[in-house]
Amino acid sequence: MSTPVPADGPFYDDLAPGMELEPQPAVTMDVGLAAWYQSIVGEVLPVCLDHRLSSAVTGASAPLASPGLVANLSVGQSTVATRRAIANLFYRNMRILRPVHLGETLHTRIHILAMADATPRPDRPNRGKVLLGMQTTADDELVMDYQRCALLPVRGDTMPGHDGDTGSAPEDPDIADYVDLIPSSWQADALPMSGPWGEAEIRSDVTRDVIDEATGLVRLTHNRAIVHRDAQATMYGQRLVYGGHVQALAQASLTRVEPRLASFVAWHACSHLAPAFEGDLLSFEHRLLAEHRNADGATVRAYETIGYAHRPAPDGEGDEEVTNVLRWVPVAITRIEA
Repeated sequence: MSTPVPADGPFYDDLAPGMELEPQPAVTMDVGLAAWYQSIVGEVLPVCLDHRLSSAVTGASAPLASPGLVANLSVGQSTVATRRAIANLFYRNMRILRPVHLGETLHTRIHILAMADATPRPDRPNRGKVLLGMQTTADDELVMDYQRCALLPVRGDTMPGHDGDTGSAPEDPDIADYVDLIPSSWQADALPMSGPWGEAEIRSDVTRDVIDEATGLVRLTHNRAIVHRDAQATMYGQRLVYGGHVQALAQASLTRVEPRLASFVAWHACSHLAPAFEGDLLSFEHRLLAEHRNADGATVRAYETIGYAHRPAPDGEGDEEVTNVLRWVPVAITRIEA
């Protein structure tokens, strides 16, 4: 049985390992939702943008949903656990187990897997790390099963004494683990053809992009975290940008660097290394980590994407400040000549 969330929480000490939280309402994806998401992030995924191509590749009459939209809706639904979050530390093993199409209904269950008290310090409120497990279904079929780790404040004055293993973001992927995520029903010969990308070659996106419509994406994805809405709830005097917004712009950047990607099937790892704010100018660089090519040319590629926030110098003079805000390891499907 799921546990209702306190009206003003949950705080760290409201939770316990093994608890399942009462979920948010399910969401049916439609063309309006997809268009709003596209207007905020601007990714270039031909199989999602071109409904005729989607039909030719997938064999389905309903258009393919952006995997970024699917992932961000799932994360938003999981924020019943993180309304009071101070920060989200990492995601891991986020896989989209099958293609999801517009018209399907997403629903997410949230479990508390492990908790660990943070060391108390006199200069900050008590806090602790919570490892969450999420299972998202599309039309009642499991499509995502992953973990994220968040930092939550303690409601009272006493630490509850949790010392569980919340783990860390994973190392570089074994690409063989992702080969089975290439949909066997897809027509590979209908996919756009990608060119070669040298091992360890780094490609920088010449288009820097600004973070705007931050609260729009928060509302679109039903993200409940207060720090994304209320500047007074943060230690920075301004709203924190939802980490998935930075990741979504990183995904859009990768689709500009490689515009013939078919879809994304996993976030092997995603670490938010520093806070991001509305108005930040972001730049991204992408490195190919590994690829596996099937006989028909259908290929999975794993990348490492590093994101930087560019901000004016605090005194208004001199060089801009550059802060590393993201390390993201996505896995994508494309087609390479066999």
